[in-house]
Amino acid sequence: MAARIARCILLLPLAFLLAGCDWVVLRPSGDIAMQQRDLIVVSTVLMLLIVLPVMALTALFAWRYRQSNREATYDPEWHHSTQLELVIWSAPLLIIIALGAVTWIATHTLDPFRPLERIDAQRELAADVKPLKVQVVAMDWKWLFIYPDYGIASVNEMAAPVDVPIEFSITASTVMNSFFVPALAGQIYAMPAMETKLHAVINKAGDYEGFSANYSGHGFSHMRFRFAGLSGAGFDAWVAKVKAAKDPLNREEYLRLDQPSEREPVRHYGTTVAGLFDAVVNLCVDPAKMCMRDMMAIDARGGLGLAGVYNVSRLAYDRPRSRDARAQAEAFVLSLCQVGPEVMLSPAADAPMYGLLR
Repeated sequence: MAARIARCILLLPLAFLLAGCDWVVLRPSGDIAMQQRDLIVVSTVLMLLIVLPVMALTALFAWRYRQSNREATYDPEWHHSTQLELVIWSAPLLIIIALGAVTWIATHTLDPFRPLERIDAQRELAADVKPLKVQVVAMDWKWLFIYPDYGIASVNEMAAPVDVPIEFSITASTVMNSFFVPALAGQIYAMPAMETKLHAVINKAGDYEGFSANYSGHGFSHMRFRFAGLSGAGFDAWVAKVKAAKDPLNREEYLRLDQPSEREPVRHYGTTVAGLFDAVVNLCVDPAKMCMRDMMAIDARGGLGLAGVYNVSRLAYDRPRSRDARAQAEAFVLSLCQVGPEVMLSPAADAPMYGLLR
């Protein structure tokens, strides 16, 4: 007994560690996160309808049919009960059907690509409300937020007005990552050369934490950012503060920012270059690299033939070109440029003409 009490006392300090836990997933501040919270609660309750009776019956049978209980019925020949089989199989089947229905409905209503239809459970979204567009780039190991309608950007900090729908466009510059603001909505993967969407809304003003929910390397644990839910006036003031920043976010600055770094401080960019997010998605922020959409357009028209095969075998996107004598002596395609209609007319309508630079 004394040893058991001592073990309990030693475990007490661990309970104090839980005092710093934040129940933000179960107490979110955004409507999408609240609906996801409700889905978790409903699913847990439905599963407990089976788990709790099984656990209770396990303890009951262990107690009732213990060796010392001589009053319990002993029937070693018992092997089947139709009534019991109906209960055992019908109850889980009904719960599985209920879980499937709830999951199917939530899969469509909480689809991150689906625009919002309401502000919260009591307010529908007006048809003339324009969402706040935010372009998110997951880097090593920091977050870049671009506001295309305002021409500004920030690193490791974003803000949004309360009760205004937010339309996120999410991508990554290197490896796959995951964008997660627990108070706002569930996590959404960020993948290089791909664009994912998230529609959400914050309903309460406050400072919230966002972070990477997918391991992405050495600096992953510090890949966090501040998400500020502000009033309309507060958001306008934040935008004015960011616009006052002198640093512009152009392609050169983006390429410098894209270098791996940890614990990056909050940084604001008062201006941004148009089309930067599209260039990030198409892997062509560097002007010397062809955009992925142009590569796909070339492939759709039959590719580059032997020149393209030679390029694929000799070159790679993230690897520098070989500098040996043989590589210098042989010609290969460096890049393709779209020739304007004033230089050469395309043989087919709306089909761009590409020239090869050797």
